[in-house]
Amino acid sequence: MRLRFCVSRGEEPFLATVCNTQACYLYLFDFLHFIIIYNFAAIKLISLPNKLLMKKTLYILLLTLVATLGAKAQGWPMKYEGVMLQGFYWDSYSQTQWTNLQSQADELSEFFKLVWIPQSANCGGQSMGYDDLYWFSNYNSSFGNENELRSMISTFKQKGIGTIADVVINHRKNVSNWVDFPAETYKGTTYQLQSTDICADDDGGETKKWATQNGYQLSQNKDDGEGWGGMRDLDHNSQNVQKNVLAYLDFLLNDLGYTGVRYDMTKGYAGKWTGLYNSTAKPTYSVGEYWDGNATALKSWLESTKVGDQIQSAAFDFPTRYIARDVFNGNAWSKIANSGLAKMNGMGRYAITFCENHDTEYRSAQAPQDPITKNIAAANAYILLINGTPCVFLKHWIDYKDEIKQLIYARQVAGITNDGSRYIAAATNSNYSAIRTTDNNHCDVITAFGSGYSAPAGFTQIISGTNYQVYMSNTAEQPWISIPSGEHEGTLYPTLSAISADASAKLVYTTDGTTPTTSSKQVASGTKVTLSAPCTLKVGLLSGGTVKSIQTRQYTAKQTFDGYDINVYVNVDKVGWSRVNFWTWGGDGSHSPKNTAWPGDAVTQKTTINGKTWYYQTYRISSASDCVNFVWSTASGSPQTVDVSNIKQTSYFEISTEKEGAKFKVTDVTETTSIPTIQNDKYRIQDAYNLSGQRVEKDYRGIIIKNGKKILK
Repeated sequence: MRLRFCVSRGEEPFLATVCNTQACYLYLFDFLHFIIIYNFAAIKLISLPNKLLMKKTLYILLLTLVATLGAKAQGWPMKYEGVMLQGFYWDSYSQTQWTNLQSQADELSEFFKLVWIPQSANCGGQSMGYDDLYWFSNYNSSFGNENELRSMISTFKQKGIGTIADVVINHRKNVSNWVDFPAETYKGTTYQLQSTDICADDDGGETKKWATQNGYQLSQNKDDGEGWGGMRDLDHNSQNVQKNVLAYLDFLLNDLGYTGVRYDMTKGYAGKWTGLYNSTAKPTYSVGEYWDGNATALKSWLESTKVGDQIQSAAFDFPTRYIARDVFNGNAWSKIANSGLAKMNGMGRYAITFCENHDTEYRSAQAPQDPITKNIAAANAYILLINGTPCVFLKHWIDYKDEIKQLIYARQVAGITNDGSRYIAAATNSNYSAIRTTDNNHCDVITAFGSGYSAPAGFTQIISGTNYQVYMSNTAEQPWISIPSGEHEGTLYPTLSAISADASAKLVYTTDGTTPTTSSKQVASGTKVTLSAPCTLKVGLLSGGTVKSIQTRQYTAKQTFDGYDINVYVNVDKVGWSRVNFWTWGGDGSHSPKNTAWPGDAVTQKTTINGKTWYYQTYRISSASDCVNFVWSTASGSPQTVDVSNIKQTSYFEISTEKEGAKFKVTDVTETTSIPTIQNDKYRIQDAYNLSGQRVEKDYRGIIIKNGKKILK
């Protein structure tokens, strides 16, 4: 679409030529209020059909355009009730494998509507994704391959979970020198960034110095955000950058199937570009990492993304996170009353609240970061029971799962939404502070922190933990179950409570999955019942002779896991190494090499199979989620191999002469290596696992692993 137009208001005329279709819409949108106010006086249109010169026709056309743009504007949905999970932490290479996340889809779907995962394309080696290299063509990442990624996204979608892509477009990694980017084809079009797409002042001028010396040109534009060294800062004024980014978003949303995007380092480029990209790509969910502890600064960034007066993205609520850090690390209860983005008038819709992420968490003694170290469950109670959209950190989910589940149930029962609820200080003194979240159409929740708080009449306590208590108003008219769905050991004793204005209300329940009725087992509020997993508990509130508000909990029996040993073998004949180092990590944290400095352990243990020499080491697998990751090298650590991840069974690998970058590729030859097998039907089945490392039952038939050996049963 090409439009040339001239507008005059008794002053010098404004003349513009716009070649981009989206930009045409944006310019027309910006002029709408002027056009209406001045009733199209002195408007001259050039190169448009004559019939559009009629004032009435043009007026209707522009109003229709505005309505269309407004209807499709997203940013983040209004009245949103969902909770998001950050499905990774720093170096979560084992925990965040796509196959591992997919295996948890049933459990996650009960509590989360969105899961944010790391940037999922290949970065040229082991990476958390922030040194992005490929956008379209290579999705073999540190977390799995493209087929596994697609399978996980599809499974999540079937379970009602949207997947949020981590989108890194502030900067990009190069293939081999300072300014070269990969050429990739998508939908028949080749996309490639050029040296002229790099900001003129990239790396404080060092990139320009190198480019000049080597015959390259950079963009004429300086960075319109904060600079970042180490990779090339992209100039979003460039039409080629815009074309590449928009195609990339199309690929993520419409090919891979992501539901939304999380933009990394949005301080690195002007907010208007987020507005342009989202108003074109139209993700249902968009959140920007504008890392600033000032709520006013976040609001300003949100407003800078506007297209046609519509904010185009949400933002992570760093101010609320810093309130949580100060409150819960220092027992500074009165600071709960401080204001974050979620508390600002009209901003709840766009506030993604959190209490920890991969940048603030404790990583190591060398990288302590800025974590919340105390009252972690209480910190999650804070973000889960106020407005905004909460984002739960994966480490917290793993370590405090039952408490977080109960808090999410409370949010669901109370109907708390991102912008439909408000919260106010209920009470504060030196020993405690409380906030009251209210929804005018349903019920109130009071979350008290510290000790000594007494809830007012008309509230029932439903959750209690270290330095926090949760109360719900009796207008909820709901049953409450003290144990959440999930895996549990042995006999369960959940307490059933009635949250009701009817003091005589009782609870009716079943344990076989059938719907409770007035004829089902009946107990008084506060009764502890006895259950054995697996079972499906359904509880209804019995009041006035009617059963209502049925709640369901699915309890499964926790599987015991007997640890087992695996051997991992590597053959180096093709590369001719005379020494092999094993660098290992991951899993439950027990697999680090004895020599904790690179290149790890120099392994000399050998065996011969089919005439080949194999170096090998033994590792203990301690849980169903445990695994070992490897890099092999020679001499003092160079050359080395690519990463080999998620090994939880006895495996055989050959180091290939092929390379990925400077690193040797590795071939898994476990299935083709002739391993001695034992024919035996009478073995201790509790020590047996299939080739995926899963414990098998006594009636299993096939190849199993027992004591590090293959057994054909």
